[in-house]
Amino acid sequence: MSRIGKLPVSLPQGVDISVKDNVVKVKGPKGELQQKVDPDIEVSVEGGVVTVKRPTDQPRHRSMHGLYRALIHNMVVGVSEGFQTKQELVGVGYRVEAAGQTLKFSLGYSHDIYLQLPAEVTAEVPQVKKGANPILILKSADKQLLGMVAAKVRSFRKPEPYKGKGIKFEGEVLRRKAGKTAAAK
Repeated sequence: MSRIGKLPVSLPQGVDISVKDNVVKVKGPKGELQQKVDPDIEVSVEGGVVTVKRPTDQPRHRSMHGLYRALIHNMVVGVSEGFQTKQELVGVGYRVEAAGQTLKFSLGYSHDIYLQLPAEVTAEVPQVKKGANPILILKSADKQLLGMVAAKVRSFRKPEPYKGKGIKFEGEVLRRKAGKTAAAK
C-alpha cells in the first residue's frame, strides 16, 4: 500500500470539494482549482475527508495512487492557505520592479527583462535595507503554476558557482567553487 496514497486528506473550514466525471474541483477562500484524475483511481468524499483508492497493485496504479493524493492535498492547501516562494537577487545593480502583473528585471544585461505573470500569480517586492539584496515574493493557490513561474524567473540569471551572483531561492545553499589561485614563484 502506498504510504502517501493511503493517507486521508482532511478538508479545513470553508473548503468545498466535488468529484464529477473524473474531475476533482476544490473551492476555497483563496480561489478555485481543478484536476483531472485517471479513470482507474477512485476519489471519494465522506464527512470532510477525501480518500483515494486504487483498484489493483499494478505498478501503474501504485504510482498514480500517491500522485493523485498529493495533487488533491496540494489543491486543498492552496485554496485554504496558499503557497509562496521567495527569491533573492544577488549581484551589484540587480533589481526587480512589480507593476501589476508585469515584472521588470535589471540583471546586468544590456536591456531590461519583462515578464508577464499569469492571472493566478501575484508578486510583491518589499523594500529592503540599503546594501541588502532585493527579494521577490510570488504567491498563488496553484503550487504547480507557482513553481513554473519561479523556475522561469530563475532562468533569467542562474546563480553561478564562483561569486554566487544570480537569482536564487531564499535559503538555498549553493555549491561554491574556488577561483584561480596565484601561481607559485
